Amino acid sequence: MSDSAKPSDDDFQELLKPFHQRASEAEGRLSRLEAALSNKQDSGSEESSKLVRGLQLKLEEVSAELAAERAKVARLTIEGAKKDYRILHLLRSLNEASDSGVSIQKKIQYI
Repeated sequence: MSDSAKPSDDDFQELLKPFHQRASEAEGRLSRLEAALSNKQDSGSEESSKLVRGLQLKLEEVSAELAAERAKVARLTIEGAKKDYRILHLLRSLNEASDSGVSIQKKIQYI
């Protein structure tokens, strides 16, 4: 083969030029897509963080309400037990009064 039949480096470069151009365009599109995806993920994680913070605040509020309601239930339970005790003693006194023949009116006056 002669040197004239052998393609030169310039010929190869000229032949590969469209391929290099398309490759660099593809790399540019890819970098723009990666940047867009990165921005979308950042905003998505920021939105998720806000949502999680909001849910945590609601959970804290509900937990505080639950604790208050439990305290209220405990207080009312104690009050109910006291009233049951009073009713029990009033009924005993009433039964004793009716058994002994003492007038209920006289007992009520002393209470």
